[in-house]
Amino acid sequence: MPIVAANGINLCYDEIGDAKAPVILLIMGLGTQMIAWPDAFCLALAQRGFRVVRFDNRDIGLSTKIENAAPVDLIAAFARAMAGESVEAPYALDDMAADTVGLMGALHIGRAHMIGASMGGMIAQIVAARYADRARSLTSIMSSSGAPGLPQGRPEAISALLSSRPPFGDRESVIREGVRILRIIGSPGFPTSDAELRAKVERAADRSYYPPGVGRQMLAILASGSRVELLKEIKVSTLVIHGADDPLVPVEAGTDTAKHIPGAALKIIPGMGHDLANGLVPILVDAIADHCLAADRQLKSMRQAQ
Repeated sequence: MPIVAANGINLCYDEIGDAKAPVILLIMGLGTQMIAWPDAFCLALAQRGFRVVRFDNRDIGLSTKIENAAPVDLIAAFARAMAGESVEAPYALDDMAADTVGLMGALHIGRAHMIGASMGGMIAQIVAARYADRARSLTSIMSSSGAPGLPQGRPEAISALLSSRPPFGDRESVIREGVRILRIIGSPGFPTSDAELRAKVERAADRSYYPPGVGRQMLAILASGSRVELLKEIKVSTLVIHGADDPLVPVEAGTDTAKHIPGAALKIIPGMGHDLANGLVPILVDAIADHCLAADRQLKSMRQAQ
């Protein structure tokens, strides 16, 4: 997979679709590689008329690892955040947003439809607000505004998020733990077979396994705080998608996100948890493609009126 220099680091990416088509830029979530965007999802969006670009965030997959950072104590950082205290981190979500815009520059992409899942939704929100001239539209999936006081995830989901990861070299333990976590946070209305889950985890583990990056990305989220005021500055057409049965980021977070973005549309999907299960792909593709196409028509009309 190709790698480009962007914002002082290297980012691994791939793309599919007509090089001249409007770009959909896929930003993945916490500790999750770009291949978590299902291949079928990317292909279907390309078939709807888009150039689809996905990439590994910093500290994950085949992109640059921030290896000179101090060790992470996630439990202590989470406790500080819950108490309303500041959290120190080697980088923030703003830096990851700058990575995203840097990638666009390296690939000569002027504007793109920003599609982010979970932490990626937070990054996409920041890009749409701080780099308004780079966003064609925004789709925030299973994400949050970061507002204090929002309901927390279920205890078992939070515990899975904060649990220590198996050591390097123990492939079977890595896979077993990955499957366990995906089972906890997955979509009850769109069940995934054991074989599918294991294949997904095996693919990710064999491509790259780097637990320290997960901790640092979590610190970036905790250190970045609320985006409520920033969301009010978003001007592009926005779609917020959330699962009604999300055990990690409760549906109230999606409702709250949409509330703060002017004119945002909200789509709540019954049975969806905190994953992109295969059964969700057609639903997500239709919602996202329709939204992006409508946003492009709106942009075209605005240009013609000028």
